[in-house]
Amino acid sequence: MAEITGGEVLARMLQKEGVEKVFGIIDGTYFGFYSALHRLGIEIVTPRHETCAAHMAGTYARLTGKLGVCMASNGPGVANLLPGLVVEQADGNRVLAITSARRPTIMYPDRGGSYQCFDQSGVIGKIGKWSSAVSSFDRVPELVRKALRKSWEGRPGVVHVDVPETIMNGKFKADIAYWAPHQYRNAVPPAPTFEQVKQAADLLIAAGAPMIHAGSGIIHCNAYDALKRVAELLHAPVTTSWAARGMLTEDSPLAITMPHVKLNHQVRNDADTVLILGSRIGETDWWGKPPYWRHPSEQKTIQVDLDADMIGVNKPADLGVVADAKRFLELLADELEKRKGEIKLDARRARVAGYAKTMQDERAGWDKALSDMAIPMHPAHIGAVCRELFPEDSVLVADGGNATIWAMFYHKVTVPNTVISTFKFGMLGAGTSQAVAAAIARPGKPVCCIIGDGAMGFHSQEVETAVRNHAQVIYIVLADKQWGMVKMNQQFMLRPIKTMIFKHLDPDETIKADLGEIKFDKLGESMGAYGERVSDPKELKPALQRALATGGCAVIHVDVDPVKHMWAPGLIHFKKMHEEPKA
Repeated sequence: MAEITGGEVLARMLQKEGVEKVFGIIDGTYFGFYSALHRLGIEIVTPRHETCAAHMAGTYARLTGKLGVCMASNGPGVANLLPGLVVEQADGNRVLAITSARRPTIMYPDRGGSYQCFDQSGVIGKIGKWSSAVSSFDRVPELVRKALRKSWEGRPGVVHVDVPETIMNGKFKADIAYWAPHQYRNAVPPAPTFEQVKQAADLLIAAGAPMIHAGSGIIHCNAYDALKRVAELLHAPVTTSWAARGMLTEDSPLAITMPHVKLNHQVRNDADTVLILGSRIGETDWWGKPPYWRHPSEQKTIQVDLDADMIGVNKPADLGVVADAKRFLELLADELEKRKGEIKLDARRARVAGYAKTMQDERAGWDKALSDMAIPMHPAHIGAVCRELFPEDSVLVADGGNATIWAMFYHKVTVPNTVISTFKFGMLGAGTSQAVAAAIARPGKPVCCIIGDGAMGFHSQEVETAVRNHAQVIYIVLADKQWGMVKMNQQFMLRPIKTMIFKHLDPDETIKADLGEIKFDKLGESMGAYGERVSDPKELKPALQRALATGGCAVIHVDVDPVKHMWAPGLIHFKKMHEEPKA
């Protein structure tokens, strides 16, 4: 029997799982792991902060459909990793976190006074899907297999294996059998029964006004074509969760896009039958409750989800199906195709045409802001110009409060799974590393990252990570030198009448809501990126063209009007979303 470190066993198991990249900062506590990764040809991508490693792993997983892996060293490394893991669990991204721990003789439980030691597995177990601390070298294969099994069960999220440094780096005589993935976890997506598919088809064909609501589950099972086929057969409008925007191309007349919030409410109230796919119908979906959705007594609901715990959790389901959404949609489309003659389309077409007219009118109203050529610029210009210049299959990363809203209202998604944000958490600063991971996941395409100056201050060091990894990320920093969304809330709380009349308060009338200036173009240049600063909307397009022409990372500092930026569209809906529906 050959001698092998516990870290190498881990690395070889990941290789067998098909892992090609691991995100994290190197440390001696898991040298046995990352040195084996290096020897095996698994690329180690190193950010400047462990939180960013988790965001990179989650983004990589979301964009590739593969397992995202991050690593962190015991104590402070794991503590830094935690915020990222919280976000990736909330957003439902498939992440395996591997951490080192102190030797078993002084932790689990902590002996008292142990250096760089806390209950790492206990903490991550509370915020993720599953966590375990390895107690001996012999149990490494078993527990890693269990972590991977849990990772691929149900809704994606965070799983964790905590390995003592003495096991990670120590050498042990062993003859390890490395199993193929299908030998320890289900590799076949669960399918619905024939009766469930038929019952769903019956309900949707008989409906006067059917609709489809798609969540992130569509991304994880790559069901875009099947979703399109079913929507078109039924001529059913499609709404999405925030995180699933663009699952149906927004060029489609059936796509009811997320910025049209009131129209989304109308569609969900008009529908007498709803097909919900891979969505928990959570708070950002208004819990599926009236007055934002039709009352359950008047609306049949078919819910399809991999996670049985999500069926009927917020909105009662008349038909609950625990299955892979892609497999369900494929079978449903086949059934609907056979019964096309039964589907009455005239009323459905008229209804959808009315929705299209509403979206057209609202868009025309929003686009009036693009004629505002004042300096500093109106933030509406950023999303519109980026949509014009970046390839339609480029990834857009939106980070920050109002910056994200402006980006979402002036962006159009025509290729599925090309929008990244932390929609279920609103985590400031995640975008800097998400953008790097997006460029790594989809090489050859520039990544557009629209981010506020407040959010850019959280993890701006990741510009260097982009430069070092030859990631073509164009960071566009909307600089208004304030916490805009918070400032707006303060103004209405402190001086509502004056706020409504003058749109802003004097500097001494708000509380710690203003920021000093950071010259982000110069900061980017200091890390090796191309930098440029613009305030005039006429100069935005040429600046971005120059940035794209470099073929590398760039930071464009964009001065935006602080008052106009603060009055982002749709904020009233964001406020109302935080209130429990009354009806």
